[in-house]
Amino acid sequence: MSAPDGSPVGAEASIGQLFASATTEMSALVHDEIALAKAQLRQDVKRGATSGGAFTVAGAVLLFSLPMLNFALAYGIRTWSDWNLAVCFLLSFAANVLLALVLVLIGVVFAKKAKKSQGPQKVAASMKESAGVLQNAKPHPRPELVQDRVPEAIEAVARSSS
Repeated sequence: MSAPDGSPVGAEASIGQLFASATTEMSALVHDEIALAKAQLRQDVKRGATSGGAFTVAGAVLLFSLPMLNFALAYGIRTWSDWNLAVCFLLSFAANVLLALVLVLIGVVFAKKAKKSQGPQKVAASMKESAGVLQNAKPHPRPELVQDRVPEAIEAVARSSS
């Protein structure tokens, strides 16, 4: 009969097995921390890309809409009022600048969120904390084996019961 980990029932884990188990657990922890850092970095990159996209769209709107929108808006204002045509063109340009400013503000908001996140720094601090705990950890003292429970006796019992 054996335990779920494959060792004989009643046998105590050796120092090597405990060390191997601790090493496996630490390796899994490091892999999980790296996966977390990657996920947070992806989120920061998405926010940065959104910010860059908003700035690009703001520039494109300002550049490509100026001629057509300025003419249409200026002549529309001139039709609804009797103002000078030059004033109407200035008002249409101001409307385009206002739209571009709104898009720039959206880009700034997303850029601040991406800068504020600091996901990888949190993961690095967590990993340093875990390493500090493991460095200061001391093994628990093991009780002395009773004479009838020496490893040879345990092996003999394990062999006879299988």
